[in-house]
Amino acid sequence: MVVEIHVPLLPTPDLPDGAYPFPWIDEVEDFLSDLEDQGGVEIFDEGEEDGDVYVFFITGASQGDLLTVASRVATLPGVPAGTIAFVSTDEAEEFGLGPRVELPLPAL
Repeated sequence: MVVEIHVPLLPTPDLPDGAYPFPWIDEVEDFLSDLEDQGGVEIFDEGEEDGDVYVFFITGASQGDLLTVASRVATLPGVPAGTIAFVSTDEAEEFGLGPRVELPLPAL
């Protein structure tokens, strides 16, 4: 199982002129890398741009745990609103084919 985290590819507002417009991509990658180092999840593949979204891929845990991580990504400072997840497989030929999950997850 792979969870795809789809983040709207929107620039961070109020950045200085000439600044990288998507600093949240590096922040999400660092966050996921730290979790991977702790053994919580695995990064399935490098993130990539797909149309108007940037997609991150995680695996290596239960669906519930992966969706919890995706929900945490959606609430990281600077991550654009509208982040969603798709539950997929490593054999999917396209992004966004599995069940769609709205993020962040509701609190229990």
